[in-house]
Amino acid sequence: MQPLLDEIAAGAARRERERIPPYKETRALGRAGLGALRVPREHGGQGASLRELFAFVVRLAAADSNIAQSLRAHYHFVEGRLAADDERQRERWLPTIAAGALVGNATVEKTTREIFGFETTLTPRADGGWLLDGVKHYSTGSLYADLVSVAARTPDGRVASAIVPVDREGVTLEDDWDGMGQRLTASGTSRFERVAVAADELLPSPIGQETSTPRAAFLQLYLVAVMAGIAAAAARDAATVARERRRTFSHASGELPRVDPLIQQAVGQVAVDAFAAEAVVLAAADALDAAEATAVDGERDPDAVHAAALRTAQAQVLVAELAPRAATALFDAGGASATSRALNLDRHWRNARTIANHNAAMYKARAVGDLLINEERLPANGFF
Repeated sequence: MQPLLDEIAAGAARRERERIPPYKETRALGRAGLGALRVPREHGGQGASLRELFAFVVRLAAADSNIAQSLRAHYHFVEGRLAADDERQRERWLPTIAAGALVGNATVEKTTREIFGFETTLTPRADGGWLLDGVKHYSTGSLYADLVSVAARTPDGRVASAIVPVDREGVTLEDDWDGMGQRLTASGTSRFERVAVAADELLPSPIGQETSTPRAAFLQLYLVAVMAGIAAAAARDAATVARERRRTFSHASGELPRVDPLIQQAVGQVAVDAFAAEAVVLAAADALDAAEATAVDGERDPDAVHAAALRTAQAQVLVAELAPRAATALFDAGGASATSRALNLDRHWRNARTIANHNAAMYKARAVGDLLINEERLPANGFF
């Protein structure tokens, strides 16, 4: 695994600077079986725990945070199959994942007032299949995937997930994401025009329904893990910059940056922040594992699920502060030369800040405070 991650890391700065989509690198992860970490061994996967998965996500994000975020929908798709009551879902899809297939996302729309107020439709066909029509935005990871999971409404108003190959007729995926950071997550527009969907390619969706599974916390912790990986990358690059500098200020505390106590302190502080970020991610992952361990006939202990959501919210508030801070402190170790566009070290701050904007930490902190002061349970929605 590590040689592959090292190879991915070696080209990350150049890919982001020159906008080279990581098709090859992402596909290599699928072929290496890393998309099947959580797939049970009886279905051809590695049977990893959630702690093991999130530890890997941190390492992958340290190599390339774009690739790590682009796989978020994929791993969430796997979690959905693991939590499904219907064993046929596992038999249908988990061997496909174990064979190396990756799943992308097409959920959010811009034209609706509510985030889950979908206008994308599924129209039934006479043969038992469906026709899929609609436009999605922020379709993270779909350009690098084999399949895309599309949230749509059926005529009776239900939300369902259509799982369709990305090369099927009527599917158009656009690379038009223009964010300042996470530029290569393939979070662009997806268009579906009379796309044929077979009966066994339609799955029930948890969107808009109460669920006893901690999948919402999983989605949120995933982004926190990516930020923790960015902090780790900042620590790695801070040490490299300090080690390779050959000049310093006339009034510096050492003849070379690498022996300057203040530079050493700056690098050490970035490493401490990175360690703390990963530690809280893994603590929250342990809470998710504990919630999963309470499952009986598909139901989880609601108190354990709530505890996992609490740990995830606390981790997000902290890491949303630590990761951008680490990415900024990196420049204390580098001086003016570290701002070279060729080095592209500013991507760490831009990437961390972009991910932090996905779910404002101030609302998480407020909810935690309300819980502690007033015993008001955390919101039970897709963002906790």
